[in-house]
Amino acid sequence: MSEDHPFAPYVRILARGKTKSRPFTIEEAEDAMNMILAGEVRPEQLGAFLMLLRFKEETAEEIAGFVRAARATFDLPDPIPSVDLDWSSYAGKRRQLPWFLLSALVLAENGVKILMHGTEGHTPGRVYLRDTMETLGLPVAASFAEAAAGIERAGFAYLPLEVMSQPLRDIINLRPILGLRSPVHTVSRLLNPFSAPYILQGIFHRGFQDTHQVAGQLLGYANVAVFRGDGGEIERRPNKPCEVFTCADGILGSETWPVLINDPVQPEDTEMDVQRLARVWSGAEGDEYGTAAVTGTLAIALKLLGRAADMEAADIEARRMWEGRDRDHMGLAA
Repeated sequence: MSEDHPFAPYVRILARGKTKSRPFTIEEAEDAMNMILAGEVRPEQLGAFLMLLRFKEETAEEIAGFVRAARATFDLPDPIPSVDLDWSSYAGKRRQLPWFLLSALVLAENGVKILMHGTEGHTPGRVYLRDTMETLGLPVAASFAEAAAGIERAGFAYLPLEVMSQPLRDIINLRPILGLRSPVHTVSRLLNPFSAPYILQGIFHRGFQDTHQVAGQLLGYANVAVFRGDGGEIERRPNKPCEVFTCADGILGSETWPVLINDPVQPEDTEMDVQRLARVWSGAEGDEYGTAAVTGTLAIALKLLGRAADMEAADIEARRMWEGRDRDHMGLAA
C-alpha cells in the first residue's frame, strides 16, 4: 500500500467532517503554503485545499500563516526602500473608475511613500489598476528593484503580483476554473513586501473586515485600516457610511465615517474611460462623485498615517491636498 502524499494531512485536517475538521494553526498554515509555493502539491490537492478553505472560510490565523510563507520567498532588494504606506489593489472596478489612484497620487505628491501591488484579469468586466496605469502612461515595475527605484524617485510604485510571487498569481487565475475566489485574494492583499508601517486594506464581502484586521495584528503590522470599499478596492463610497476596522499601534478598534454625498444611489459609469481620471486631475472635467471618492479615501489614509487627529480634520486636510495638487503634472510619468 502506498504512503500518503506529504500534503495529504493538510487536506485531511479540513475535510474530516463537521466534528473532526478544524482550522489550521499559524504554523500549519505556513507549512502548507510553503509546500504550495515550492510546487510540491498535486493539482487535485491544491483544488481541494482551496475550496475546502473557501467553504469553511479562512481564519485570521490561517491567513497570517499563508502570508508569512509567501513573504519568506520574496527576492527583495538590498537595501529595502523606506515605504510609509502599503496599498493593495486586487479587485478591479465595475461601476466607477478607480478614483483611489488619484488619492494615492495626491499622497505621494505630499511626501508619503507608497507601494501599490495587485493583479488583474481574474474577473471579466472589471477595470484593473495595472491597465489603468499603463493607459495613463504611469510606470509599472517589472522587479522589486524597479519598484524600489520608483519609490525613491517619485514616492510611488506599482508592483504586479507575479513579480512578487508567480505561484500566487497562478492560483488567483484559477478563479474561472474553480468558479470561486480562493483565500489567496485575501493573502495577497496582506503581503506588504517592503514592510510599510501603515497598511490600507479593502474588502468586498461583509464579515471579512475583522479577518484582515486580526491577521494584520498577528503579522505584527502595527497600523492597519480595513473597510468595505467600492468593488472591493480601497476606495470610500461617498454616498454610504464607511465603517473602518483599525489596528492602531497593535490595538484593535473601529470607526464609522459619515456620508459625503446625500444621494443613496451610486451613479454607474457606463463608459469607464480611464482617461477621465487625467481630465479630472487637471481640472479639465469635473465629477462630484469621483472627487468625493478621491478626498474621502484620502482622508482615511491621512488619519491612518497620523496626519489628522480625527475624521473631520482628515476630511478637511484631504480636500486641501486635493485642491492644492499639481494640475499640470499627474505624478509619476516624469
